[in-house]
Amino acid sequence: MSNVQPHPKLIAIGAMAENRVIGVDGRMPWHIPDEFRWFRSATLGHAVLMGRKTLESIGRPLPGRKNLVASRRILPFAPPQDVELISDLAAFDPDTVASARVFVAGGAEVYRQMLPRCSELWLTRVHRHAEGEAVFPEFEDLFRAGECLLEHADFRVTRWFRSMPGNSGSVSNYGN
Repeated sequence: MSNVQPHPKLIAIGAMAENRVIGVDGRMPWHIPDEFRWFRSATLGHAVLMGRKTLESIGRPLPGRKNLVASRRILPFAPPQDVELISDLAAFDPDTVASARVFVAGGAEVYRQMLPRCSELWLTRVHRHAEGEAVFPEFEDLFRAGECLLEHADFRVTRWFRSMPGNSGSVSNYGN
């Protein structure tokens, strides 16, 4: 169990296949329009923190959201006006972002570094196995399953709550 305290504004949001795959060759291994619509409605009007490779795979900043892009190197292009670069995830302070929520939206390395700091995880589990090299990191020791946010024929979205250190049975109610 991590000793890092979760931040109430930080919520990880992502989608993974049954075998934990989240990416293949720099892109998502599925195309499910209803899942994309759900992600859009959940994050619209909030800040979204993603890695440089995730931004490049999307091809443009996400409209209607504050785009925070983690990159240890200078981008080969000037970031658009609605993109803020984050050069050090460990030093990132969500309280400096003018947004009620900061959604952590991948990729795999950003999830690995940021999940211990998140108070919740909104995870889509796509009902299929996928080929790919990028996988969602282990999170089950940090979070406990909560409510189902959306049930769909192709996927299920579950809201996971941060487990409180020293009490394996309780969950955090941050942000409720």
